[in-house]
Amino acid sequence: MVSCALKTEHSHFFPKSVSKIVALSISMKILIIEDEVELSAVIQDFLEQEKFLVETAFDYASGLDKISNYDYDCILLDIMLPGGSGMELLAQLRALGKSDSVIIISAKDAVEDKVQGLELGADDYLAKPFHLAELHARVKSIIRRKNQHGENIIHYKSVSLFPDERKVLVGNKELILNRKEYDLFYYFMIRPEKLVQKTTLAEAVWGDHADQADSLDFIYSQVKNLRKKLKDQKAGIDLQAVYGVGYKLV
Repeated sequence: MVSCALKTEHSHFFPKSVSKIVALSISMKILIIEDEVELSAVIQDFLEQEKFLVETAFDYASGLDKISNYDYDCILLDIMLPGGSGMELLAQLRALGKSDSVIIISAKDAVEDKVQGLELGADDYLAKPFHLAELHARVKSIIRRKNQHGENIIHYKSVSLFPDERKVLVGNKELILNRKEYDLFYYFMIRPEKLVQKTTLAEAVWGDHADQADSLDFIYSQVKNLRKKLKDQKAGIDLQAVYGVGYKLV
């Protein structure tokens, strides 16, 4: 593996000084499966600055555990991993029937590797070294292609959610939400009328840091606040509690 997979001829490609690119501004969930810890940390830092929720795995086994148990908007997948191949992980992902978008990031730039990855269901292939700006652009493009049907707006009954602006309207009136309230509400809006477990909500909002917070108590508090705001604005929808399990948007 290469010791550093980012092009460094211009300092503005590093997270600490990067010029802010217009982000998707939504809590999209990214998984980085990369055994090079330093590279993974740089990518994670950069994407978190762009308001993505990022999780990491550093070998085949941890990557398989992540993709088997959780869903992601985009997976950044290295080919050469301790304990197995990224191509095998990609095949496992598709065998599980999952549609998570995948960008292969690899030092292997051979045509046959690109062809194999794309045939296995990868959405894109980015050879190392690469610029963070290019990676960001490709992630945004893939997520937009996956989620955008005409206008990038999510509707449920009288409520409209605008991911690009992090804005929610009830009819024509804006529903004011704080950051975590929005993150939770977005998660419900893309899964209307589906039961979401409290632990899944905590994972969706905090990612790998879920265990570091009193996350379930916080989820309860935020859901309570959301329900009150929806009721006060006569939204006609509710976050229905399923005792001991979780909530669903109805």
